[in-house]
Amino acid sequence: MVQRTVGGPVRAGRRTKLLVNKLTRGDIALIDHEDIDRVSAEELIAAGVTAVLNCDASSSGTYPNMGPQLLVEAGILLVDLPDDALFDALSDGDPVVVVAEGPAERVAGEVLRRGELLASGDVLGLERVRAETEARRKEIGEALERFAHNTIEHMREERELLAGEIELPRFATDFRDRSTLVVVRGVEHQRDLRALRPFIRDMRPVIVAVDGGAEALLEAGLKPDMIVGDMDSAGEAALRCGAELVVHSYPDGRAPGRQRLEEMGVSFKLVPAPGTSQDVAMLLAAEKGARLIVSVGSQFNLVEFLDRNRKGMSSTFLTRLRIGEILVDAKGVSRLYRPQPGLTPLLLVIAAGAVAMIAVVWMTPALRDVVNLLWLKLQLLLGG
Repeated sequence: MVQRTVGGPVRAGRRTKLLVNKLTRGDIALIDHEDIDRVSAEELIAAGVTAVLNCDASSSGTYPNMGPQLLVEAGILLVDLPDDALFDALSDGDPVVVVAEGPAERVAGEVLRRGELLASGDVLGLERVRAETEARRKEIGEALERFAHNTIEHMREERELLAGEIELPRFATDFRDRSTLVVVRGVEHQRDLRALRPFIRDMRPVIVAVDGGAEALLEAGLKPDMIVGDMDSAGEAALRCGAELVVHSYPDGRAPGRQRLEEMGVSFKLVPAPGTSQDVAMLLAAEKGARLIVSVGSQFNLVEFLDRNRKGMSSTFLTRLRIGEILVDAKGVSRLYRPQPGLTPLLLVIAAGAVAMIAVVWMTPALRDVVNLLWLKLQLLLGG
């Protein structure tokens, strides 16, 4: 029998990547997120939420998404609700209590406000989530088939990604023969940025942030040279930090970030292109002559592509085919790059040698006499 109760203020948001920016420790997150991916789960965990109320299926069964397992392993109460009625029933900041009770194989979760029952759903327990994830891993063939089919469709519809036919404006940022960091707020991006500190210090790469990647860079004490994307998850401080702003415009004419930047009164450039914003960031760096592109926080293996569970991931796969010879993952750079010795170690060696020499002279009377004689001659020369 399982019994657990957590309480706190509820914070609601249908887009998890935007909601995490206003969460504080102890909050209860109300989301509408089918197939919670790994990145979203890690951000919810980092925010310190005590429970997640999901108005959609946390795991639909189409592929082994890792989000639910990460949340439950972190001790967060995860409840799948049958509909999104709570979005209308609750206001932001309302205090709620979530009660989980029932046999281990099927635990029910109830959401109460001041004793009033608002909604009921299924609590996803650790054993259940692990078992379902493992079962989906064994049945991953269908997910791979869908991904392959989607990739073929993108190859037909978005041939310019592979052919290099995207028209780009003139940028103030100079990429020619320089290394470029493309930073996405994604898988282990904080750890990658820490590991790349010596590379950034020595190589002085161009730093391109993709939407929320700008926030990640500022948190790490770094400033982007360029920000690319829809500008929906980059804060105002990041957009005003002096970086060149590039709004991703889609082939149908939509440019979601244009209105926000116009209202802010900041200058920007439009780049019409298919695919995702990180595709655009990588492609423009390659087309403008970058010598090496280092990807931070982006997807780099098949499981991560499936875990994102987005149709746009197929275009990202094609982009990697297009620029593959100059693209490397941050983890590979941090393992292979050997930092150049700085000036400080050299000065320490010189200082240690000087101290050792002084000690030897001081302890040897004959050498001390020679030094005194040289000192007298130097004084005579200076005085003459």
